Amino acid sequence: MLHISDISFRHGERVLFDRASAAFSDGWKVGLVGRNGAGKSTLLRLIQGQIEADSGEINLMGRTRVGSVPQDPPGGDITVLDAVLAADVERSALMAENEACHDGHRLAEIHARLDEIGAASAPSRAASILNGLGFDNEKQRRPCGEFSGGWRMRVALAGTLFSDPDLLILDEPSNHLDLEAMLWLTEHLKRFRNTVLMVSHDRDLLNDVCDHIVHIDQQKLVPYTGNYDFFERTRAERLANDAAQQAKVAAQRKHMQAFVDRFKAKASKARQAQSRMKMIEKLGPVASVPIDEKVSFNFPSPEILASPIETLDEVSVGYPDGPLVLRGLDLRIDMEDRIALLGQNGNGKSTFIRLISQRLEPREGRLKKTPKLRVGYFSQDQEESLDYEATPFDHMNRALGPGAGEAKVRAQLGRFGFSRDRANLKVGVLSGGEKTRLLLALATRAAPHMLLLDEPTNHLDMDARASLVDAINDFEGAVVLVSHDTHLVKMVADTLWLVAGGTVKPFDGDIDEYQAKLLKERGTKPSKRDERPADAGTKKDQRKASADNRAQKAPLKKAVDSAEKMLARLTAQLDGVMTRLADPTIYSGPGTVVTDLQREKARLEREVANAEQRWLSAQEALEKAA
Repeated sequence: MLHISDISFRHGERVLFDRASAAFSDGWKVGLVGRNGAGKSTLLRLIQGQIEADSGEINLMGRTRVGSVPQDPPGGDITVLDAVLAADVERSALMAENEACHDGHRLAEIHARLDEIGAASAPSRAASILNGLGFDNEKQRRPCGEFSGGWRMRVALAGTLFSDPDLLILDEPSNHLDLEAMLWLTEHLKRFRNTVLMVSHDRDLLNDVCDHIVHIDQQKLVPYTGNYDFFERTRAERLANDAAQQAKVAAQRKHMQAFVDRFKAKASKARQAQSRMKMIEKLGPVASVPIDEKVSFNFPSPEILASPIETLDEVSVGYPDGPLVLRGLDLRIDMEDRIALLGQNGNGKSTFIRLISQRLEPREGRLKKTPKLRVGYFSQDQEESLDYEATPFDHMNRALGPGAGEAKVRAQLGRFGFSRDRANLKVGVLSGGEKTRLLLALATRAAPHMLLLDEPTNHLDMDARASLVDAINDFEGAVVLVSHDTHLVKMVADTLWLVAGGTVKPFDGDIDEYQAKLLKERGTKPSKRDERPADAGTKKDQRKASADNRAQKAPLKKAVDSAEKMLARLTAQLDGVMTRLADPTIYSGPGTVVTDLQREKARLEREVANAEQRWLSAQEALEKAA
């Protein structure tokens, strides 16, 4: 149904596609993947005819109806339900024509077509889609203009799904959804009978929905059969085989070249040398196997505090001059906690985050925290506060305050993958993923004991999300997480708290059990793809192992930090003594001063050597435990 033949496309000086080809059949569910900037969104625009390729062809077979989510969501006075109904352009046109038509023959044709496309059931189908995306009956009757941009994007997504296109194109459909809406969308896409082409960095969505993956790699389109996990395994095996083959070719070339270098001047070996030179030419150049550069980052380690670090005793909270949002909260947060908040958007997850970060004060009850507690808060909304004309270095320098020094500023940015060059670019030219990493760097600049993360994966690619998982698992403080990324929740959360019914309570189960509960409540039977692999039950064991590993490494990290601080202190003292001994005027005074300084120098040199050995030993023990 869709054929891409030898397309080439250049964006400015950068080549995104070079004679790239791929073919898609009816009913395929295709995940389009690749590094940020590889050209995923550009390819979607090329397919829709919004831009033209420099060369090559893109063919949609027959009368293929293409549907994608508009960038400008509906607003104004039109109700949410009517906005979704209007997305079916053919139905809307036929309904309007039906009102004005007086030709009996044409009216019969109109009614036949309306019956064929199921126009009578359209309102109930639209309402069902909206309900799945979080709009109850009351919200469906409200004007679109009353909702935030994120909720209006849900209306736009609902309209696209309702239009039931032959080719459904989705670009990061999860960005404005909560976990509950994501679960519904996953089920809907699994049952969607037509073709899907989707760009997403949500691993579980790609695994659950897609039966094909197309990877944008080295300006080409490389197809794989299977879901994302299968693609990742297959690609890793191919790269390993390519590397082994290249190593074999390089060894052959080296062996033959050594023969040529040794015997090319000998007449008796000239013919053999010439033969090997021709063989070397046939081998061709040694091509290196491309290795994607991965950005890793980590959170600074805080000192360990006694638990609990925060307790809530019958706390109720709401916004000034508004009703209470959450009531009767009786909870505690410990230093080693990894908590994920569940519940639909609008139930109070962000309110709870603001409460425990003390951005909101309790209206009732008592919130008690450890006096030394430092809290790091991340929310995607903070991007609005970034100065797009300033650089990441400028932002971090201001955040750390006067006297921080360039080294400290660059060290914190370096933790989150900012090289000197990237740290000196204006924020306005950074990618969405880089802005997210900058916000994470700012949120953790003071080495917080508790990290509050509200949808941290938006705009992060697969590699960056994997780095986030590692960073959270290695972090020694508490983490409270809100995320629609079920893979992230599975990999890092030890505890689930459900925000619903005006309160927050622990959920007795894991994320898979929570999803099963939602499906049961909605009366939806899990499809075959919901059947978990045999090792799915090990996720909880993996999280426990990560927690145990953090607990084992904590004293080792403390020993490394202690040894490092002692070494720095002794080195500074030794530098001070050396500076005084280098001052010529000291030698014109009493000789005992010089003698005492030389003795102090010798003592400090011994202590520095001992401190270095302690630091090396502690570092080695920590590395072995990693």
